[in-house]
Amino acid sequence: MNREQYRDFDATELFCPKCRRAVPVRKRLLMILAEGDKYDYTCACCGTSVGDKLVTERDNLRIILK
Repeated sequence: MNREQYRDFDATELFCPKCRRAVPVRKRLLMILAEGDKYDYTCACCGTSVGDKLVTERDNLRIILK
């Protein structure tokens, strides 16, 4: 099995404590940090934050200073 296939997962459903069930989630970028991009998962039904994720893979990152 190719390990590259499973490098990064995105949640499609997570448990919402307010709705008290697994619900579809929306992923949105919160911050771009030196160590990676921070994302927040929110409940698609009520808007409650149900999780977050830090993506640290930065193969194509280039900083251009003017």
